[in-house]
Amino acid sequence: QVQLVESGGGLVQAGDSLRLSCAASGRTFSLYAMGWFRQAPGKEREFVAFISWRGDRVEYADSVKGRFTISKDNAKNAVYVQMNSLKPEDTAIYYCAADENSVSRLPRIYDYWGQGTQVTVSS
Repeated sequence: QVQLVESGGGLVQAGDSLRLSCAASGRTFSLYAMGWFRQAPGKEREFVAFISWRGDRVEYADSVKGRFTISKDNAKNAVYVQMNSLKPEDTAIYYCAADENSVSRLPRIYDYWGQGTQVTVSS
């Protein structure tokens, strides 16, 4: 089993930045990829970014490309997403996810999920 804990959410103004963190514990040696997803009220959970555990594959949703950067620290078993130039439409609960077999933009592929952290961007 793998446990994921997100932190770093909050209330910011449009144009501000936030850095979300995800700490992984447990069987982290089995992980292949980590991803960030978000879910706004009344909407489905959507892909934000993923990074392979080796760091050789990174992808972003078009809506965040150029503004968000995903990174990881294997020594700390942590994954981060730096979010710059935030917009009101970025408001959502952000979830960290982990998978043992592949990278994917599909939430259903991921084996483990954190509890989420709220990001609210005011205009």
